[in-house]
Amino acid sequence: MNGFNCKTCGQFHAELPMCLGASAPELYSRIPESERDTRVDLTSDQCVIDEEYFFVLGRIIIPVIGQDEPFVWLCWVSLSESNFLRACELWQSEGRESEKPYFAWVQSDLPYESTTLGLKSNLVTMPVGERPLVYLHECDHPLYIEQRDGITIERVQQIVEAALHGT
Repeated sequence: MNGFNCKTCGQFHAELPMCLGASAPELYSRIPESERDTRVDLTSDQCVIDEEYFFVLGRIIIPVIGQDEPFVWLCWVSLSESNFLRACELWQSEGRESEKPYFAWVQSDLPYESTTLGLKSNLVTMPVGERPLVYLHECDHPLYIEQRDGITIERVQQIVEAALHGT
């Protein structure tokens, strides 16, 4: 899809993004900006807060019905300290994708009617250079249902509008 007329703002957007997400875990936003330099170690893939909370950025793949390209949520998840350290140890190791999945909690507040924070998931390591995958545990949350069943391109547009305009 090469663009869309936004139902929220009435404008034409030249592109329909197929990948959205937060630049940091939700907890990061609760830390005063003046304290972030001393309390947070944030990279494009990992985050440690207060040397106590450990996060990795993963991908929730949502199949788009009738399309070759899926929709992707970039989603921060929290790991136990031991799992985080193990993931870091293997970060640049060939064959890391054979590592067993890590239990994780979703730590991105994605634009759904009910919060996505705290959803149970597994983080699955991919080959070096690929961002890990996040698979939600079975539940009745719309995000899990979308990951399981797929969505229409019209639903992608609704998600994008909600993400762009905070609706």
